[in-house]
Amino acid sequence: MPRERPEWLPAGRVGRPHGLDGSFHVTRPRAALLRLGATVRVGERETSIVRRAGTDERPILRLEGVAGREAAEALRGAELRCPRAEAPALGEQEWWAEDLERCRVTDGERAVGVVIRLLALPSCEVLEVERPGGAPALLVPMVGDAIRSVDVEAGRIDVDLAFLGEA
Repeated sequence: MPRERPEWLPAGRVGRPHGLDGSFHVTRPRAALLRLGATVRVGERETSIVRRAGTDERPILRLEGVAGREAAEALRGAELRCPRAEAPALGEQEWWAEDLERCRVTDGERAVGVVIRLLALPSCEVLEVERPGGAPALLVPMVGDAIRSVDVEAGRIDVDLAFLGEA
């Protein structure tokens, strides 16, 4: 049975205002989701991006209906979400972090644990896997030698514990 995936993807958070027109910096941005004209949800309100400046690492946005510095300040800290249906297509061997969370992790038929989250480390992204019985979390690098397969629909990730030094 296919797993239910969230309809809206996190795209960042409203940061400090920029200028007087309602623009603001975005913290923790997912630049691919924050394009000019894109639909975004802030709280329960849906609107669109009418200005996109800055860089992919430090974007500056203005949303339709957010006029003035005070209005931008009132949104500070709010999560920005974009509809999955409008997200750019992912390439082969690419997944949204939310789709990997809660996946069962196995080594063949041996249960290993459940993905808590995806972490971005300096060298690569890693899956943080919660193991049963209070064992310390396992960090699995997102590299071909460590991960044999990912089946998001089935909610299963097969890893090579021997490669990870856990066999």
